[in-house]
Amino acid sequence: MEMTDILKLPSMPLASPSYPFGPYRFINREYFIVTYESDAQAIREALPEPLEPDGSNTVLYEFIRMPDSSGFGDYTETGIVIPALYKGEHVNFTAQMYLDCEPPISCGREVWGFPKKFAHPVLQVAQDTLTGRIEYAGQPVAIATMGYKHENLTYNTATGMSDPSAIEKKMAKTSVNLKLIPDVDGSLAIAQLVAYHLTDIQVKGAWAGPARLHLIPHVNAPVADLPVKKVIGGTHFIADLTLPYGRVLHDYLAGK
Repeated sequence: MEMTDILKLPSMPLASPSYPFGPYRFINREYFIVTYESDAQAIREALPEPLEPDGSNTVLYEFIRMPDSSGFGDYTETGIVIPALYKGEHVNFTAQMYLDCEPPISCGREVWGFPKKFAHPVLQVAQDTLTGRIEYAGQPVAIATMGYKHENLTYNTATGMSDPSAIEKKMAKTSVNLKLIPDVDGSLAIAQLVAYHLTDIQVKGAWAGPARLHLIPHVNAPVADLPVKKVIGGTHFIADLTLPYGRVLHDYLAGK
């Protein structure tokens, strides 16, 4: 293969790239998010500088079903997101992610620095309960439950019409990942904070309800290191959206 052809490839391996070029479109992406109060020191330790805690002491535990995602297919993921500050701007830092499909693991880590690892998360409705569960290495790591569609978050009582703007605004918030890529000698070739924004968001439904979250200590999926002090509530929504490429927010190696 000639060099010009090599440089046109979207990813490795040469014979069958793991993922195509983006941006990536998601249809009927389903979120189940439990917001909870956690330990302030644990949050500080989980945030890489120059990110700072936003003072709320809150953490978001997320389950996400992606039944139709361009280039990636059908998969489920789960993980921890921490509300934070970057130079005074409110951002969401993705601290841990676990999912069951190889292409989005490779692409997420290599392009944006998503902290993705292989595991077995499940998001489904069981009778009157929205349920999320993850197992890593055969052991349960997190179990979440929420009352199914108790409160419609897109219904505007003043107008009697659907208004998804509040959910869309939250989804469009700046998100940040820590991207670490080693060089061939084991030293870091890339060490960056990467920012991105979801675009072309179309919320199809959103609901709130009572929720519970149980986190179980696991050495290779340490979600319980951000302990649950108090569950604030649960949200459940479905949307179409696009994940575009990101931008470098902070380069740790720039001074070397």
